Amino acid sequence: MIIIGVDFHPEFQQIAAVDTETGELQEKRLQHREEAERFYRGCAARGLQIRVGMEASGHARWFERLLAELQVELWIGDAAKIQRKRVRKQKTDRQDAELILKLMLKDDFPKIWVPSWENRDMRQLLWHRHRMVQARTRIMNQLQAVALNEGLRCKKRLWRTERQRLESFPLAPWASRRRQELLELLDRLDPTIAELSQAVEQEVEKCPEAQRLATHPGVGPLTALAFVLIIGDTKRFQCGKQVASYLGLVPLEDSSGNRRRLGHITKQRNSMLRFLLVEAAQVTVRRVPEWRRQYFHLMLRRGRKIAKVAMARRLAIRLYWMLRQGDDYQPSSKFGSYAGQPGNPHGVQ
Repeated sequence: MIIIGVDFHPEFQQIAAVDTETGELQEKRLQHREEAERFYRGCAARGLQIRVGMEASGHARWFERLLAELQVELWIGDAAKIQRKRVRKQKTDRQDAELILKLMLKDDFPKIWVPSWENRDMRQLLWHRHRMVQARTRIMNQLQAVALNEGLRCKKRLWRTERQRLESFPLAPWASRRRQELLELLDRLDPTIAELSQAVEQEVEKCPEAQRLATHPGVGPLTALAFVLIIGDTKRFQCGKQVASYLGLVPLEDSSGNRRRLGHITKQRNSMLRFLLVEAAQVTVRRVPEWRRQYFHLMLRRGRKIAKVAMARRLAIRLYWMLRQGDDYQPSSKFGSYAGQPGNPHGVQ
């Protein structure tokens, strides 16, 4: 077997490879993409079993597809955990590749869960829609500013009944051109977002897990599908606290001795799902009296922003247990901090 440690960069990759049968060690720097493809295709043509390890990083989709085509085993590791295993203060690409190789040889490589290609492609749909909505929001905010400068303050009515007034204002040449082009961009984005939203709903109809999560008040097709895709295998997590930490909804902690210091939330992992959970939690607060009472209680004690994040964390834990146990929404169920109390079947056994 040939084991290869890869320090991956967008332009090149530094590798450290060893043949476990002969003990031969090889170090090389491969330029992307032609030189790297020739090397791995040549190794695969020899008929030997190959295992490649690398840190989780972006811009490596083509490399993963290449290894999958060649039926090469790929291990992707947690970059932070690999960094903590470094002993020397000196850091070079060559030493990074050697470190990954040593961890693989010692069976101490911190592998992470990698979603399937279908999962990744479906995430692109969600991300594309999310970015399009953000672009539309920025355009609408600019047009609202134009209307305010002309003395027209009508908020959402600007897009329903007052748009003709916005178009009729006499403006200077460049301001008029800006208004016209922003309106044209807005008209182009609306059908695109509607088409993407319809595609999301169609995918939810094919996914029983997303349909189950959508039974929860405040959770729509977009949030349900995003949660299923990003959480993936629920067995990766032992409890709801790990899910909240995975989604970056727990406070950053820097404690030592008798001093305990909590900061803002960590904001790790997927920012889109975190945004969707915060938005969905606010809808849940308006629909469910129990959530509304807890929200106002937290808001009076800690402020509106912290209360919103706390409810989003509660919603994430609630959805996790629904997904893990295969249950539809039940108003009387207790989740999260209630886990482990007598008579509650939703805690960790």
